[in-house]
Amino acid sequence: MTESERTGTFLVTAADDQSAVLRDVQSGQVHTLSSNPGVSEEEAVRGTVAPDPPMNVSWQLVEVESRWTVSIERSSESPTTNSRTIASENPEGELVTQERAGTGEIHVLSVPEEMTEQAVDDILSDREGLLSRAARLDVNRVEVRSGPGVVSVRYMP
Repeated sequence: MTESERTGTFLVTAADDQSAVLRDVQSGQVHTLSSNPGVSEEEAVRGTVAPDPPMNVSWQLVEVESRWTVSIERSSESPTTNSRTIASENPEGELVTQERAGTGEIHVLSVPEEMTEQAVDDILSDREGLLSRAARLDVNRVEVRSGPGVVSVRYMP
């Protein structure tokens, strides 16, 4: 690996037949690829990018360790008892992050009851944020659950 190469986990934020744009999910750095090596928008890729010589303004995906897609779903299930307890112990508007047993995290947000659906819609509208966090956590599923005054976002393998 050369000094200018970057290894990490990337979210494909745009892709067409000729090129793709990758964003490093840790640093936020954006890498525009000079060609598309077969990646698709919203896919997560763990690998290495290197600058294109001689100008070093575009990049190539030179190594792919793994790649995966992340599903995002609005669940009809209620938040777990644990999530409801966390929400009840924290002020409205407070976000609590908790590791899951195994891999992933659970984010619990306390909201005014009348704002629960709006909070879910707002969370789901930040698709790129959800996908980036899922890629950073090395999971392939995001599930949003809600109940009166409680929204939980579960990042799961």
